[in-house]
Amino acid sequence: MRLEKWEKATEWPLTVLSVVFIAIYAWQILAEPTGWMGALADWSMNALWVIFALDYLVSLALAPRRWEWIKHHLFDLAVVLLPMIRPLRVLRVLSALNVLHRTGGMALRGRIVMYAAASVLMLVLVGGLAVLDAERYAPGSSIKSYGEALWWAFVTITTVGYGDYSPVTPTGRIIAFALMLAGIALIGVVTATLASWIVGEVSADEQRATEVTREQVEAVSKRLERIERRLGVLAAGEADRGQVVSSNDDEDPDD
Repeated sequence: MRLEKWEKATEWPLTVLSVVFIAIYAWQILAEPTGWMGALADWSMNALWVIFALDYLVSLALAPRRWEWIKHHLFDLAVVLLPMIRPLRVLRVLSALNVLHRTGGMALRGRIVMYAAASVLMLVLVGGLAVLDAERYAPGSSIKSYGEALWWAFVTITTVGYGDYSPVTPTGRIIAFALMLAGIALIGVVTATLASWIVGEVSADEQRATEVTREQVEAVSKRLERIERRLGVLAAGEADRGQVVSSNDDEDPDD
């Protein structure tokens, strides 16, 4: 099987699993299940993460140039390996977000904007969950509820940073760093898309103006051709009349 076939065959199943993964993660943080329900949630997340890791390994095995594929998929490798470190378990969610990235598409300008907006929304929701998990019981933390965590994630990803809420744990600060980078990337995407739209509109206006000018030049050229033809006909007629008059004068009997 080729890599393209594998990605096409696993695209939607992995997307569904990634949504389930994020839902279980949210349930773990918000409901804080204990006992067998908590164990089931942990087991489910670990099993889904193993599926994402297997998808990475299969894709690597099917890649025609493996080192090239690894170089272009370092983010995939990071989100598979880093969650093995317990304090950074939140990065397992990135495995799901990375699978969702497959269905985003980057073809048209409108799809780019939609993908960027959906990614930011997902990062705010997941970032809020992650920072709540890291900060809720930390001494000196100001983030105690999901509402506060969402507000913090939003002002962080937009690079506003009011400072009314701030993480105090190393994990929370790593999450803040990731959200700030995502916010900078968002600004770059929005700016590039807006610039592309403006350039496209200006180019379209110039093209329309050029087409109008070309049509006008062609119309004037056709009129000049018609005038030249008429002048040529008139000149030929005058020459013919002149020849007739001359020949009549030569045949005058009085001479």
